[in-house]
Amino acid sequence: MERVYIGLGSNLATPVAQLDAALQALDRLPRSQRVATSSFYTSEPLGPADQPRYVNAVTALDTHLEPLQLLDALQAIEQAQGRERKAERWGPRTLDLDILLFGNRLIDEARLQVPHYHMQARPFVLYPLAEIAPERLCLADGRKLIDLLAACAPEGLERLERSTTA
Repeated sequence: MERVYIGLGSNLATPVAQLDAALQALDRLPRSQRVATSSFYTSEPLGPADQPRYVNAVTALDTHLEPLQLLDALQAIEQAQGRERKAERWGPRTLDLDILLFGNRLIDEARLQVPHYHMQARPFVLYPLAEIAPERLCLADGRKLIDLLAACAPEGLERLERSTTA
């Protein structure tokens, strides 16, 4: 069993409800168990500025699935929640699920790169990750989460106040 961290994001079709539904879908994954989920945060979109703010979170999952099996499952959840893959990168979407870290693995395949590329520059990934990850988390490529946080200001990132989380 390996600990996997998954980034969640949505800025269409009631984003908080999209993330809640995605967390429920993750709870139904075979040979996997969700063990922690960060608070939800709002952030400015990457890419085109003429789109709504995103709602983001990070969840930790213990799984026996292999990386590409998990990726396929995540993409099926995205599709079930109305995700349309378009040529436009960083456009609006109902749901985005990204494998950020997969145990201590370095993965560089056509469909999957782990650690997730550019996560070091994304406060909407790093701050939720830091909320649920061990204090001394070290990525498989040797970078330390604490160092990444120090180099990435939380500009535009706001924690959502919620009465309960899924």
